[in-house]
Amino acid sequence: MDITTQSSLSPTNMQRNRPSETDGASMTNVDLIWIEGSQENWIRFGKQAGERIIDRRRRVFSFAPNSIFAFIRWRSNDYGTIHSSIDIVSAVKLGEAYSTLPGIHPGGEILLHIKGWPKVSKMLQVIDAVEGLGFEPDKIAPDYWRHVHSRMTVGEQPRGYSLARHKAWLARLRVES
Repeated sequence: MDITTQSSLSPTNMQRNRPSETDGASMTNVDLIWIEGSQENWIRFGKQAGERIIDRRRRVFSFAPNSIFAFIRWRSNDYGTIHSSIDIVSAVKLGEAYSTLPGIHPGGEILLHIKGWPKVSKMLQVIDAVEGLGFEPDKIAPDYWRHVHSRMTVGEQPRGYSLARHKAWLARLRVES
């Protein structure tokens, strides 16, 4: 390293290196891993804004602010599954508060967090039901995922998503904008 170069901590470089809304620093990055029979992290739904392949087993998906995605984590050992979870997350804008989750950088707004394979399996059925109605799961009302989280956490069956609920959410978006 050339010691005559300007320090990276100088006021000029600090301003230049500050992330902006238009660069990749405003993205939410998700680490995906696929190690056959040992660890699998994957995206169930969501529209990624970018992808970076690290090697044949690892890649990073990037999501734009306000994007909603489902992230599934599964691990096992010689005795079977040791961890399974699904998180439905809304990517946050630069400067917004967020919650941290393993494999999601910097974090996001957690709409749903379910652990344990029986509950994760039921959650995948809920996602399939939403898709069966013709909706993209990342385009429906985020409040629905909070509702599903609350109901499944206490062992209750969540109400199904409906066209009426979707229309109400779209009307709310028009009023808020």
